[in-house]
Amino acid sequence: MFEQKEFYKAEELARLLDVNIMTIYRYIKSGRLKAYKIGRDFRIGHEEFSSFLKEVSTDKK
Repeated sequence: MFEQKEFYKAEELARLLDVNIMTIYRYIKSGRLKAYKIGRDFRIGHEEFSSFLKEVSTDKK
């Protein structure tokens, strides 16, 4: 589905999910998406992103 990387920048996730960057920042601030701040950028691990996608999925079984 998405290219697998070890870490994603918040901007990359916003582009992949077709949402505004502020939406990603809100997810980080609320704790729904765990991120690491390195310099000015937030980095989100691949595992964390996968878990987040499963959490927000509407295809619950």
